[in-house]
Amino acid sequence: MKTKSGALAATLLASLGALAMAATAATPKPVAKAPVKRNMTAAVTLTPESGYLRGNPAAPVKLVVFSSYTCPHCAHFEVDADAQLQLGFIGNGKGSVEVRSFYRNPIDVAATLLATCGGTAKFYGNHTAILRSQAKWLRNPSQAEAQRWNNPDFATRMRAISRDLGLYKLMEARGYTPAQLDKCLADKPLAERIANQSAIDSEKYKIPGTPSFLVNGELQESVHDWASLRHKLQALTK
Repeated sequence: MKTKSGALAATLLASLGALAMAATAATPKPVAKAPVKRNMTAAVTLTPESGYLRGNPAAPVKLVVFSSYTCPHCAHFEVDADAQLQLGFIGNGKGSVEVRSFYRNPIDVAATLLATCGGTAKFYGNHTAILRSQAKWLRNPSQAEAQRWNNPDFATRMRAISRDLGLYKLMEARGYTPAQLDKCLADKPLAERIANQSAIDSEKYKIPGTPSFLVNGELQESVHDWASLRHKLQALTK
């Protein structure tokens, strides 16, 4: 014979069980979310060759751009090609673009150190800003500037070039402090590493000048602008 307390407990258990079943029945099943498409134009990685690769590293078509910050044709290529490469080549996952700095003079060294300042996430913004404003800052030095640019101390030389050409102001407008820029411009080991890679690439691929392009490891001969390169890329990504 059940006691009153036992009967009450049984009633409560039964009620709780019914509530649990009702709650389970009322709870909607989770809906599987569609996979989020990754924005491949925002994916940037540093390559073993000290280049900056934008897009899917496993993309079937791989473009390498040898670029110099004092090369007017490189600035033209940046303006002509950047948006189209992002939309029709990198963004759809069919291709990747790697930029490798190619030194022609000490100004290129200073500009490259500034472009690489801040790591992979900052590179393409810096790269674009420096190239697209090239006509405003690139010029021959005065006699006094040339003397400063020949200072035997590497960091002093790089800072003098950058200050005289207004590159400090350009980069400060992008959020850098003078102290951050000073540190980047003093990175002689990085400058030497890029110079060595430029020498290796020049010998290996017989690079005639900038801009020059590799497509899947092959130098594109007589191709130095977007108009010529675009047709080759389109044929490979149909």
